[in-house]
Amino acid sequence: MSTSEEITKAISAHGAWKVKLRNAINTGECESTPSNVKKDNNCSFGKWLYERIDPSAKNSPFYNQARELHADFHKEAGAILGLALGGNKSEAEKRMSLTGDFSRYSAELTAKMKEWQRSL
Repeated sequence: MSTSEEITKAISAHGAWKVKLRNAINTGECESTPSNVKKDNNCSFGKWLYERIDPSAKNSPFYNQARELHADFHKEAGAILGLALGGNKSEAEKRMSLTGDFSRYSAELTAKMKEWQRSL
């Protein structure tokens, strides 16, 4: 799969996490664990970033920025999932809000990946 295709797939998959986290906040349940979600090398995009990426793509000025934002996204998603599964619905909702870190990391990651994709 090309870098552009991996980025498109990642944007979609990470967007789906908003729905999964909202579900976890509402139900207190999720098939994933906070510790697994916090790992930025556990999802398909993370595996690509760390294992399958063409070595020349690591020279892109976007690679390190995307990797760091991706890690921030996963840390915050894992923290929110932990709150949701622990019954702290109000704090989880606060962290998911438009002014929360999750929304900021998500927007920054998506923007950086789209910028990377346009540069290809």
